[in-house]
Amino acid sequence: MSKPDYALIGLIVVFVIFGLLMLTSASAPFAINKFDNDSYHYVKKQITHGLLPGIFLFLIFFRLDYRRLKKYSNWIFAGAVLLLILVFVPGVGIKLGSARSWISVGGLFSFQPSEIAKLALIIFLSAWLEYRTVIKHMPARETLIRFLIILGIVSGLVLLEPDMGTMAIIVFIGLLLYFVSGAPVRYFLGIGVATGIAFFGLIKMAPYRMARFTAFLDPSIDPQGAGYHIGQALLAIGSGGFFGVGFGHSRQKFQYLPEVSADSIFAIVGEELGFLFSALFVIGLIIFFVRGLKIASYAPDFFGKLLATGITGWIVIQSFINIAAMLSLMPLTGIPLPFISYGGTALMTTLAGCGILVNISRWK
Repeated sequence: MSKPDYALIGLIVVFVIFGLLMLTSASAPFAINKFDNDSYHYVKKQITHGLLPGIFLFLIFFRLDYRRLKKYSNWIFAGAVLLLILVFVPGVGIKLGSARSWISVGGLFSFQPSEIAKLALIIFLSAWLEYRTVIKHMPARETLIRFLIILGIVSGLVLLEPDMGTMAIIVFIGLLLYFVSGAPVRYFLGIGVATGIAFFGLIKMAPYRMARFTAFLDPSIDPQGAGYHIGQALLAIGSGGFFGVGFGHSRQKFQYLPEVSADSIFAIVGEELGFLFSALFVIGLIIFFVRGLKIASYAPDFFGKLLATGITGWIVIQSFINIAAMLSLMPLTGIPLPFISYGGTALMTTLAGCGILVNISRWK
């Protein structure tokens, strides 16, 4: 066993600290109005519900031999599916507006099962694909059918919440692992085309999704309606210029930009810290991607290779989708920016995944 990837650990620490600082700034105005002048409400909750349990899980997975996860991968996956089902149980699942994405635990705290499902799916598919493709060499066609059933169960339950953004991330994770496992190119391309058609169909079926897509094509069509969110995000980023207006000096966070502490927080990064720090953050993500792939390439077994690739791909793909949405390079998805956006379950699960990734780096 060698030393862990200290460069990756340092990068994770920087991301977490940067996230807490930006959340402190972005959430303050809304928190003051909603929680009796407690401007640090969201930051404190992020620490107690996300950071502290996340650090605990990071240390557990860092110390635990990652190969032991194979033994429990079926149970981990079954538990994640059960949690996704419990979201729809009255009295257990929490309904916010028209969506059911949360589970309440005795009214004391709540968590988001779909975030846990991302990591659970990565662990399960890594073990399952290794068993079928490397150990047993099972027929590719049979593996494809079973893979689609597994991915359909998880993504279908998330879509029913409904949460199409998270469903998209889950589908991308699954396809990434399926491709890296050595899937025939014709199967992979076929799934890709079918997935694209299915996504467009889902957009057409829901008026609010179609409105977001139309606003992406031309935000000026409905600047006070569907185009308002992206218009305010672009205004925030454009106002930042190269060096930004200064940390804590954002104007858009004062009830102008929707979801300012969650999905839209990168726009505040651009406004307050400018292009320079925004670019540095993107460079940090690229370094994370390179370190993660290096860990995957040096993993001692195929399970570790798939696991490291899945975790790296999940965090980086989700980050760039969020950033691209804020820059109007793709439609708004409603998914959080890893390490930065408000969300205890998301931060906790991300740190747990990072613990597994750093653990794999010790076995190169």
